[in-house]
Amino acid sequence: MRYEVTDDDTALALGSGDVPVLGTPRLIAWLEAATVAEAASRLADGQTTVGAAIRVRHRRPTPVGGAVDVYATLTTEGDRLTFDVSAIDGDGHYVADGEIDRVVVDRATFSV
Repeated sequence: MRYEVTDDDTALALGSGDVPVLGTPRLIAWLEAATVAEAASRLADGQTTVGAAIRVRHRRPTPVGGAVDVYATLTTEGDRLTFDVSAIDGDGHYVADGEIDRVVVDRATFSV
């Protein structure tokens, strides 16, 4: 999945810092979206996944207008899915890497 950083994606806009570069909360959301997409083909009818844990290192800034490609690769399968995740900028530099866990749940019975 490829994203372009906009003013709305910055740490300044998201309240997670005071600089106009890609904010960590938006980066995490993009990485989670990649895990949701990767998990989809492994689910039975009526199942979905929910986030359970995030271990991500945001390694370098990405300016407004910069491109970021995000990737998720399943490494552990079962009721808990663990994904290796990464984000790479348009120059080929790692923006982030880490792991995200998701748990498989029954959509109809899952409640807060």
